[in-house]
Amino acid sequence: MDTERPRAGGTAGRVAVGLETSQWKYLSDGAADPQMHCVLSVRVDGTGGVGRPDAPMLAQVLAVDCSSSMSWPVEKLHAAQQAALAAIRKLPDGTPFAVVRGDHQATMAYPATPGMALASPGTRARAARAVHDLVAGGGTCIGSWLDLSRRLLTEQDAPIGHVLLLTDGKNQHDEQMPLDQVLDTCAGRFVCDAWGIGDHWDGRELVRITTRLHGRADSVREERDLPAAYERLVDGLLTKSVPELTISVTTMPGCSVRYLKQVYPAKTELTAEADGTGRFVTRAWGDETRRYQLCLSADPSGRPREEDLQLAIVAVDVPGGEARLPPPQPCLVHWTQNPALSQHTDDQVEHFEQHQRLGEALAAATDAHRGGRLDLAAHQLGRSVQLAHAMGAREVLDRLARLVHVDDAETGQVALRPGVTAADFEHLITAASHSTYGPESGSAAGAPPAGGGATVRCPRCSDRSPATAKFCPSCGHRFEARP
Repeated sequence: MDTERPRAGGTAGRVAVGLETSQWKYLSDGAADPQMHCVLSVRVDGTGGVGRPDAPMLAQVLAVDCSSSMSWPVEKLHAAQQAALAAIRKLPDGTPFAVVRGDHQATMAYPATPGMALASPGTRARAARAVHDLVAGGGTCIGSWLDLSRRLLTEQDAPIGHVLLLTDGKNQHDEQMPLDQVLDTCAGRFVCDAWGIGDHWDGRELVRITTRLHGRADSVREERDLPAAYERLVDGLLTKSVPELTISVTTMPGCSVRYLKQVYPAKTELTAEADGTGRFVTRAWGDETRRYQLCLSADPSGRPREEDLQLAIVAVDVPGGEARLPPPQPCLVHWTQNPALSQHTDDQVEHFEQHQRLGEALAAATDAHRGGRLDLAAHQLGRSVQLAHAMGAREVLDRLARLVHVDDAETGQVALRPGVTAADFEHLITAASHSTYGPESGSAAGAPPAGGGATVRCPRCSDRSPATAKFCPSCGHRFEARP
């Protein structure tokens, strides 16, 4: 539901927030480790013109890989330079910005000393000269690039800090500034989008960065496509005017939160605030919809059976800003001994579980290809085709088609194409980090299991499929005809 209520203590503002939940409420009271999964759809509208008129909303750092591998082919560094300039040209006057040169350490490209300039015709021209003067040399220590970006953004009061990171290589000097430690320090400080270019970057590494820093990983196959991609990304950033939105989960006795994670449009880790309030902070909103998967642990001991019980209450808020907020939504449980009810799960939950399995299959295919086990790589790519086809993940299917000839997408019959390279797998991994929207919400939580809002377990592999599916998208098992 998205019936709106004004913020307490304030007049309803232009920004309107919507909240919907989707779940299958039936759980077996004899399950060894009962868990309730629920998909939360959060929608924000009306952010246009909400930004502060007297100060910029965005502070932007461009971290450009200038390691020695960027020197060949020469088009690679040129594309990185042109992309940085395209992004700078898009920044409105008064926007704090900086360019970081990254190799085995991080140094300032513009301004020359640590700090950020305010966008203006003069600073853009001086930044352009500095970017044109960038030369390639040295190794790669991504942790140092992010750490310098953090220090630059800490000095700014713009509500939304953003880092746009570009690399063509693996993080080979991690011991100098371990990436995991840097991500712990940077988490919650800014949003980072990370891009791969060339042939030697690590897709899973970029996804690890953006998952922690609430951004997205992406890549370009052709260097000439990078400037336009940067322009589109900055255009999107400039529409964001809500710095934070919090999701609060209040659990009932006998229930606890296992996790809350963003699953659409890309996977993002969320960590509850340390104050024990069950609040999770999400970053940098424009007019958009995001989806989150909530997992609750529940204990049926001493609880009534065969009736709806409240496990938790979910609420959203926009801290420090005027917004029209939806009423809190309940997450329910209905303990039952009827397996015809408890064997099903919500179709939206299953959709995003399928995305998780897709990522695992692609990672397994990548590892198999690196190890020269081409038959295993082809098998895992076939499973990936099945999953992507079942979910309608068109971008992933298009990129898979570069690696395999698809004979039958529904059953995952594929043949590995000759000449497939390691870089082809990295492009695939970044594409798979962008999830599809999934089934529409709104089916009644207590409706009978009639296909559209439920899934069933495959007797061969135990994965779940839509109740109306003819084949299991994971193993290809053909289901018996159902009435």
